[in-house]
Amino acid sequence: MLSSKGLTKSYDSLQILKGIDLEISKGEIVSIVGSSGAGKTTLLQILGTLDRPDKGFFSIDGIEPFLLSSKKLSEFRNSNIGFIFQFHQLLPEFTAIENVCLPALIKGVNMVDAKKEAIKILSILGLAERAEHKPSQLSGGEQQRVAVARSLINNPKIIFADEPSGNLDTQNSKELHQLFFDLRQEFNQTFVIVTHNEILANMADRKLVMADGNLL
Repeated sequence: MLSSKGLTKSYDSLQILKGIDLEISKGEIVSIVGSSGAGKTTLLQILGTLDRPDKGFFSIDGIEPFLLSSKKLSEFRNSNIGFIFQFHQLLPEFTAIENVCLPALIKGVNMVDAKKEAIKILSILGLAERAEHKPSQLSGGEQQRVAVARSLINNPKIIFADEPSGNLDTQNSKELHQLFFDLRQEFNQTFVIVTHNEILANMADRKLVMADGNLL
């Protein structure tokens, strides 16, 4: 489902990625661990098409996104890729359901249909009663579940999570970790998770260790 061969990336004279080969199957949950500076976030940004490699092959579901025009690449990212970040990245002026709807609206879905899908996902995540609350009215765990709902709204082929529980307490972290596996059961969702949390990393189907720009 996801395939990369020989991905490299440098910033000026500093080589961050040194030839990444990676295969991920549909419905697989893969964790990537490693010390700070190992290249994990750079790799995640390239796999999520937010940054481009210098060299190498990369495809998602048979499509090579970096061969697309900028407009088509944005459309591909919006339709096929979901993101979960450490600090939620929710827009504070919007309610939970409005935040969840945003990727669908960008895709061209009308508001009525987007809200219908958003409330369905929020219900699955136990947040239906919090749909009209703004982020400041939600707990950290609730905010992160809203971010998870937002990542799911367009039924993406793969979700990339960068330290998703890094800003949560132990209980909320545990609940978020279990949520990923519940979503895999419900939607056959594929996850690639960069994390320093060893409990989450060890729960994954595969744990990959990154060091000095390489996957070990």
